[in-house]
Amino acid sequence: MRKISFAAFAFFFHILASFSQTSTDTVYKTRKLKLEEVNFVSGYYHQNGDHSAVTGGIGTEKLFDFSNTIDVKLVRTDKHNRNHSLVGEIGIDHYTSASSDKIDPSTISSPSHADTRIYPSVNYNIQNPANNFSLGGGLSYSTEYDYQSFGAGLQFAKSSADNNTEFNVKLQAFWDSWKVIYPVELRPPGYGTGGEDGGNVSSAPRNSYSASFTFSRVLNERMQLALILDLVTQNGHLETSYQRVYFNNNSAKPELLPDKRFKIPVGARFNWFLTNKLLLRSFYRYYYDDWGLSAHTLELELPVKITRFFSLTPYYRFYIQNAADYFAAYQLHSIAEQFYTSDYDLSHFSSNYLGAGFRFIPEKGVFHVSKWNTLEMRYGHYSRNNGLNSDMITLAAKFK
Repeated sequence: MRKISFAAFAFFFHILASFSQTSTDTVYKTRKLKLEEVNFVSGYYHQNGDHSAVTGGIGTEKLFDFSNTIDVKLVRTDKHNRNHSLVGEIGIDHYTSASSDKIDPSTISSPSHADTRIYPSVNYNIQNPANNFSLGGGLSYSTEYDYQSFGAGLQFAKSSADNNTEFNVKLQAFWDSWKVIYPVELRPPGYGTGGEDGGNVSSAPRNSYSASFTFSRVLNERMQLALILDLVTQNGHLETSYQRVYFNNNSAKPELLPDKRFKIPVGARFNWFLTNKLLLRSFYRYYYDDWGLSAHTLELELPVKITRFFSLTPYYRFYIQNAADYFAAYQLHSIAEQFYTSDYDLSHFSSNYLGAGFRFIPEKGVFHVSKWNTLEMRYGHYSRNNGLNSDMITLAAKFK
């Protein structure tokens, strides 16, 4: 472990050393930190289905979610002509879940029935144009009644001299804590509800660590390609304890899953400017994890520039996955199994996501407000072949 630690420190200081390089032939003037842009995003999400994991793979999956985020970007240039950016963001989601209300059907026993999540974050980045290198890092936090998460990340990127090729690495870690809430009939004697009526409940950790590698290249004036590799490992309390599992002998237990999981998504993104007004964006990803789940994703977008200020983007995504090793439907698990879940997110299914978005960037500002330079709206409909359906609407505004 000591050799790994020293190597990591040496690599980190090598990165920092690259920022000591300065351009000798560039004339510049140091800029103080100033406001660059402000972004607002508001979304509405609604879903329905009849495979709730809370009630063992049967029952309503109805859910409503309202989300709002705002981020503020500040920029400056230092005396070495390096560009600094600071982005602060805060998001607030409020959702209601009919299935979570079934943790205790006689009462609303869990805040998950209707809860509010607050998630602030801050990111800082330094870009050195003298050697086309950038380094950044960030911190994040998320909280709701029965869940807390702390996150940290580090990112660096190196571009070629002509800016046609870039290699990007992003490292992230999340340290989460859950209140372990059980279904009412499966709670140990004297165990609390996790709700406002009190009672002690235990807490459990869930830690996630990821490394993402992206190699992107401009192939020619009309084509761009990016190759993406993610490595993700998780450990801790990976099951959701208030989700029931019903066995083939008519007994029931809380969901139980391994305390470790390793994921490997590999993807490629290809953009092709078909004409000056028509762009094809495509993306493919293969996913595999050591719970036995594998999946394929294909996405297509076709932005069309209608006028100088208005563009329309239809998009489509197809997804298919096999079932994880530990999934079985209602009353199909054997009591002899070591791990078990009836969460249909881990089942075999295919899905389609179809929608469209528009972007409006008027010359004199949206509604003639000069600083309001962009207005976007997206709508999408999602459907699974196991009956889950959802609709999403997003509205975004940029002030710059």
